[in-house]
Amino acid sequence: MFKTESFEDRQFKPLSIAVIAVSDSRTLDTDKGGALLKSLLEADGHSCFSRQVIRDDIQLIRAGVQALVANPEVDVILTTGGTGFTGRDVTPEAIEPLFDKRMDGFSVLFHQYSATTVGTSSLQSRATAGLIGTTFVFCLPGSRGACRDAWEGILTHQLDYRHKPCNFVELVPRLAER
Repeated sequence: MFKTESFEDRQFKPLSIAVIAVSDSRTLDTDKGGALLKSLLEADGHSCFSRQVIRDDIQLIRAGVQALVANPEVDVILTTGGTGFTGRDVTPEAIEPLFDKRMDGFSVLFHQYSATTVGTSSLQSRATAGLIGTTFVFCLPGSRGACRDAWEGILTHQLDYRHKPCNFVELVPRLAER
């Protein structure tokens, strides 16, 4: 009989995660969403590769994300901000064309989870995610509440190798397969 591996049998595998706040008005000192994400990911045992603020500009956002994707030390990129409907909210427009594979289920799950905390206001987010090369990219709204919802409701589990029945960490060694 084969032994089934349990949660307790697996060793935690920390990831290197970069955090980008997309904002025209925030700085590293005033960016509360990015600071919260850094705190949450580090509390879960991951490392914050970098934390930065990039203006709401399609080309600047793309350049920042592409620079991180090109770094083999970065496993995951979390952006916060720029996912709403105002004229300056351009994070999805900047990043979605870069996706090699879209993760449509992330947006669905984010909205379901977020609706439990903010109700129908969840509709005001265009949260999105996908894979660029071998790097997972999650685009979150800029509020602390939305960052907490995304991390605690989805990312803490999917970025934990011990999570069953499946998780993104166990896919990392196979992402470059062709």
